[in-house]
Amino acid sequence: QVQLVESGGGLVQAGGSLRLSCAASGRTFGSGTMGWFRQAPGKDREFVAAISWGAGITDYADSVKGRFTISRNNVQNTVYLQMNSLKPEDTAVYYCAADRGRPGPHPQRYDYWGQGTQVTVSS
Repeated sequence: QVQLVESGGGLVQAGGSLRLSCAASGRTFGSGTMGWFRQAPGKDREFVAAISWGAGITDYADSVKGRFTISRNNVQNTVYLQMNSLKPEDTAVYYCAADRGRPGPHPQRYDYWGQGTQVTVSS
């Protein structure tokens, strides 16, 4: 019912920046939460950031706080993740996720997922 498509991933040098986009289509909702998760090779899926669709309240993992910024454009049904000061340990597949409620940092609580976009940070 809800489709999420990520874009903007790529290869970047340590210290560089990338901006990820997640476009939502289908039966979108006017409230709830959109978030970003990442999964590095051999690792579990990890919470990165989330934003409430209505009020725009944000939440960040400690590992990215101060470096990443999540934002959204409600009219265009798009959420963004601005990633600055990238580190090699940020290398992962980044996934956009959405839920009608307030799932917080728990990936199992999100109902909708994108296919992911690869972010590779070289040293």
